[in-house]
Amino acid sequence: MDGEAARGSLLLIWSHPRPAEASPEERALVGHACDCLADQLMRAEASGEAIMPGPEPRVLRSSRAAPVGPDEALAAADWARRLPEGACALDFDGRISYVSPRAAELVGLPVDRLVGTLPWESLHWLRDPAHEDRYRAAVLSGQPVSFTALRPPDHWLLVQLYPDATGVSVRISPADAHDHPGPRAASYDESAVPIRIGAIYHLMHLATALTEAVGVDDVVRLVAEMFPAAIGADAFVLCVAEGGRLRVIGDRGYRPEAMAALDGTALTAHLPATRALTTGVPSFYSSPEDLVRAYQGLELLSDMAAWAFLPLIASGRPVGACVLAFARQRSFPADERAALTSLSGLIAQALDRARIYDAKHQLAHSLQSGLLPHTLPSVPGLEVAARYLPATSSGMEVGGDFYDLIRLNDTCVAAVIGDVQGHNVNAAALMGQVRTAVHAHATAGASPDQVLSRTNRLLDELDTGLFTSCLYAHVQLAEGVLRLASAGHPPALLRLPDGRTDILAQPPGLLLGIDPRAEYPTTTLALPRGAVLALYTDGLIETPGRDLDEAIAALAVVLSSRGRLPLDDLAEVLVHHDGPALDRTDDTALLLLRPVLPA
Repeated sequence: MDGEAARGSLLLIWSHPRPAEASPEERALVGHACDCLADQLMRAEASGEAIMPGPEPRVLRSSRAAPVGPDEALAAADWARRLPEGACALDFDGRISYVSPRAAELVGLPVDRLVGTLPWESLHWLRDPAHEDRYRAAVLSGQPVSFTALRPPDHWLLVQLYPDATGVSVRISPADAHDHPGPRAASYDESAVPIRIGAIYHLMHLATALTEAVGVDDVVRLVAEMFPAAIGADAFVLCVAEGGRLRVIGDRGYRPEAMAALDGTALTAHLPATRALTTGVPSFYSSPEDLVRAYQGLELLSDMAAWAFLPLIASGRPVGACVLAFARQRSFPADERAALTSLSGLIAQALDRARIYDAKHQLAHSLQSGLLPHTLPSVPGLEVAARYLPATSSGMEVGGDFYDLIRLNDTCVAAVIGDVQGHNVNAAALMGQVRTAVHAHATAGASPDQVLSRTNRLLDELDTGLFTSCLYAHVQLAEGVLRLASAGHPPALLRLPDGRTDILAQPPGLLLGIDPRAEYPTTTLALPRGAVLALYTDGLIETPGRDLDEAIAALAVVLSSRGRLPLDDLAEVLVHHDGPALDRTDDTALLLLRPVLPA
């Protein structure tokens, strides 16, 4: 920035995880660098030589640890020349920058015809996309990769790649055709038909859909429905690494007994699926003969005729593998291999996100259910029903809605319902503290206003910054008396035995946690046998664009018309009174009480 004029932008990308926010020192350093760059751009513009973007980005090579002098370079070349195997170097762009005489002899071309070229351009027998896959895997992972290649007519070579940020060092040595470290991929048919436009459309559609996937089931369903059909696969398997074993999480087109045999396989097993997962290198086999030749003794799990084994790599680590199988023999042209490999990366990212989501979602709801009462106490002369529905759009977050029924003695109970601000672990933790505080004050004999006042002071002392609405009801069954106190909570509903429903809109106090001096007035009402008292949170009545008073009145109408139902049935009717909640934006809690004659 120069004054108010923006002269460009600086984007920093790290190759490893780091905190979401930069430290003050980092911000100062980056800010200083931006100021210097802006100053240089301004000076260049003022001198009439403004720096403009070129047709392609300019890529700077990584600097070397130390400069290399001519003598050192000659010594390194002599060292490589004396080795019994060949040595080669690829630059940042993958072009050959150095090749030893022994390496040139092994690959069958003179040095001057190799230097400056891409290996798969100057050596036609390296054009197999499987070899490019291994080069790509080495560059992306930064880990050594090896493969064997056949130089016609019958010279097998072991090629070992050692990458770093400046390029790739290559070691080439003769290999025995029957004793090489990794399976040979199927031969590549250059005349194979390229990937179809229709398939590209389906793959792009799948890639878009994966960005919307939430849980693992969503990812499995999308991949199962769209991936095989896009490229004409007849079967597929999606598996992940779990506890050192291969776990099948989705499949189509395979017999259940075949999947049972694969599920739980140790990752150390010599199988194409485990190899794809552990090495991160895709492999393609055009016929059963190719597959069995690569994995001698392998028992085929189906009568398929061609396979693609794709590693699922997210954030530089393998998270699973995808197996595509075809009923007919099939060549995998280069563009199809590239498309499948790229899409497997998108599947891996979606699957990784989905597994994290599912784990956190399960943790969140386990925490939520652990903080709510597992059962409500049985009190003679009182029927009780409760419901809790989590929000459908809150994802992995935890709600703060709670309810409780506290048995004070044989004829007296306290009912409480509340809603802590927010949808996160802090809200859930505070919800547990509020519920515990209310329970403690109620059992100590505090009146409704005292219960809320004391709980309010506790929240003020905790200073969480979160507020809580709460409705407390003290019920004396023998006398048929109800006493209510509210801290900014939606009003209770009372359906009388004659079918009339009253909205108990008593004067509410402030939300808990705002003012430690707040007062909570108590309202006393009659609660005859056969009446229904309904306590609820705002998730039951709030709908975007709808007036809150109208929503409460509509709920009261439903309670009036259906109030004679058994209490459990009535609870189900009330929580779904607006129809199926496909997108609940807030949690919902409901607590119903009906005084009856003791059995």
